[in-house]
Amino acid sequence: MSNSTSNKAPIWFWIVSVIALVWNGIGVNQYLQQAYDTESYRAMYSPEQLEIAANMPAWVTAAFAIAVFAGTLAAIGLLLRKSWSVKLWLLSLLAVIVQMGYILINGYASSIGMTIMILVLAFFFVWFARKSEANGWLS
Repeated sequence: MSNSTSNKAPIWFWIVSVIALVWNGIGVNQYLQQAYDTESYRAMYSPEQLEIAANMPAWVTAAFAIAVFAGTLAAIGLLLRKSWSVKLWLLSLLAVIVQMGYILINGYASSIGMTIMILVLAFFFVWFARKSEANGWLS
């Protein structure tokens, strides 16, 4: 088997990478809606939830921004098959842990299922990027 064949990423690599980009793109959209306090954002949440979001410490909001923007860039890095995406996934994971940790510790998780899914996917994307790098799919 030639080296170029063994380093060819399988189709599921591309599928997971596109899913990662879409997932983080949704996160960027959610962050921007929250940051700009759009009407569609306000329509999604109760007044109590909006009050909690409005009173989040700036560092939690910054962690949200770092998580989704680093994740989006990391997903683009995967699609470009670049090893620097691993570092961005780690940064995104760290930011997710900070943000979700604060939310969980303070009892603000209105949807525990979504909170857990965000954490699981953040860990999964780091694992996936490291595995892809180990398999030689990233350079």
